[in-house]
Amino acid sequence: MTPNRVEIVPVDDGGAFWDDRSALMAGLREAPPRIPPHFGYDALGSDLFESITELPDYYLTRVEHGLLDRHAAEIADLIGCGRIAELGSGSAKKTRLLPAACVDRRVTDYLPIDVSREMLESSGHELTTALPGLRVRGLWGRYEAGLARLREDRREPLVVAFLGSNLGNATPREREALLGEIAGTLRPGDGFLVSVDLRKAASVLEACYNDPSGRSAFTRFRLNHLAHLNRRFGADFDLRNFHARAHYDQASATVQAHVYATEAQSVVLHGLGLELSLRHGDGLNVGLSHKFDRSRFVADVAARGLDLRGEWIDETWQYGVFLFTRSHNRPHAADAN
Repeated sequence: MTPNRVEIVPVDDGGAFWDDRSALMAGLREAPPRIPPHFGYDALGSDLFESITELPDYYLTRVEHGLLDRHAAEIADLIGCGRIAELGSGSAKKTRLLPAACVDRRVTDYLPIDVSREMLESSGHELTTALPGLRVRGLWGRYEAGLARLREDRREPLVVAFLGSNLGNATPREREALLGEIAGTLRPGDGFLVSVDLRKAASVLEACYNDPSGRSAFTRFRLNHLAHLNRRFGADFDLRNFHARAHYDQASATVQAHVYATEAQSVVLHGLGLELSLRHGDGLNVGLSHKFDRSRFVADVAARGLDLRGEWIDETWQYGVFLFTRSHNRPHAADAN
């Protein structure tokens, strides 16, 4: 692959993951029903999420960009810049400062993993146009399939990036499984670059995850989860019968995003053979965002055989970027199972 070329590789059966009913059926049978997060990121949902990042109280993208802007050169020196894979890359807005620093040092391979082929193509062409010396090979599919493909092709050292505090968007069980998948992908000397949002006041978090007066970015993004199920599975959600709201649960340190029924109704998902009976006020969970304790987070990752090599924390918003490396002296996670 020569510099300035963009290649898109299906790693999840060419988009068949959208028709995978198992995770969706399991989520909809939870209490409250939950729609797995990747269903929010079809082409339309990915575009809608970009408008969320521009809201005045949505600090995550702004603060992370500031940290990478100040420290990208230092991070690039630490990681070596050979191959960078990113989970949930989206527009690559979160990451582009890092490839920019890397191509100043050497030709760099960037391997974004995302469920939106359209976003992989558009962001890949933007990056390679702006950054001579960057080669983009987009892995189209879910995280697990992308990581499995990375394990098959290990010609050079690898850094797996997981930015945007996206690790917090999984349930505790999903998060543990994903950390295991990531650790199992890394070989001695490989790196894991991850950002997490740290615990803070509920008022700050609820302002961050809800629409300010006169804006509707979060509402449109969350309702698109229902619209996607209508398009994909022949569901008959009437979006006019729902409103969106997020709240922070102190006990679990998690922002919970729901769409709530504004009246009693039954919704049929014809393609799933499933009917949901909703009372007025019943919610469907369309998003989680866990907020981390710094010490516990570092210990959890270290337990996977990864050593903390660098951390960069914004003091005002308490948001951190962390770099771990696979130790040469500790067992590989895949071998420990």
